[in-house]
Amino acid sequence: MPDVVVVGGGPVGLATAIAVRLAGLEPVVLEARTGQLDKACGEGLMPGALAVLARLGVDPPGVPLRGFRYADARRSVEHRFPGTAGRGVERIALHAALAARAAQLGVEVRRARVSTLEQDADGVLVAGVRARYAIGADGLHSTVRRTTGLGRPVAGPHRFGLRRHVAVSPWSDLVEVHWGATFELYVTPVRPDLVGVAVLGERGLDLDAALAAVPQLRDRLGGGRGADAVRGAGPLRQRTARRVAGRIALVGDAAGYIDALTGEGLAIGLAGAEQVAAAVAADDLTAYDRGWTRSTRAHRLATHAVLRLATSPARGSVVPLVRTVPALFGAVVDLLARPVPR
Repeated sequence: MPDVVVVGGGPVGLATAIAVRLAGLEPVVLEARTGQLDKACGEGLMPGALAVLARLGVDPPGVPLRGFRYADARRSVEHRFPGTAGRGVERIALHAALAARAAQLGVEVRRARVSTLEQDADGVLVAGVRARYAIGADGLHSTVRRTTGLGRPVAGPHRFGLRRHVAVSPWSDLVEVHWGATFELYVTPVRPDLVGVAVLGERGLDLDAALAAVPQLRDRLGGGRGADAVRGAGPLRQRTARRVAGRIALVGDAAGYIDALTGEGLAIGLAGAEQVAAAVAADDLTAYDRGWTRSTRAHRLATHAVLRLATSPARGSVVPLVRTVPALFGAVVDLLARPVPR
């Protein structure tokens, strides 16, 4: 009988399985999709996320990211990470690197769609697989979160994201965030000949319309003609009452998500993969729940603060504020660059 069944074969699910394997235990990953798994995301790995990947033995290809630049129609401000660089990595390249490492370690990946989970005092049963524990790493719209009753309702306006790639050479080693009246546009270098362009905002987003509203960026992108199709994600905000129910735990976006504004989602998800693997090895999932709450608190508070400003009537003051008080902007960027505490 395997020690852990991981529901979800995306980056965080594979990272969880790798961490479990490195702890000397046997994981099985259940994933319904085939091939390299893509997702609408900003594709920027913060330095802390790279540190976790290195501990897992994963080194995905990409281009260096050295900080953030915020801009509106009239002004901009930038801050560079104080230590090592992050990395812009195509989502499919990240998935491929993690899948290769998992295969190297002998992690089994089964094609299965999970609709229910059962548990008792000694283990769990998921899609015909009996294991001691189950980890839900199945994303924003987690089946594991829903079936275990760990989710909580989300009030207020919902935010969504769209992303596509544009075949153009990056002009900067920064993640650029262009603030429009009702949206944010993100530009992330991911290859020497490719950038990812994403837009965040409320329902009804249109990537081309957002680019048209930022002509200096549209022109730099050669009109924004896509190298691939537009992908979407959302609603982004997901809440949980807690991350553990008996022998079942949630990790990554399934464990709760605020917004993609600050780009720390994968850093938190990868750190959670290590934390939940350690908790399984110690036969104490409650330690993971406590540790997740403690270790992610600063990142969550920072994202909440930026999101509240971004969704308020004062959103137009974001770039002027951080330009006037650059130390504040720098403190947030430095926080995002730091590894999530273990």
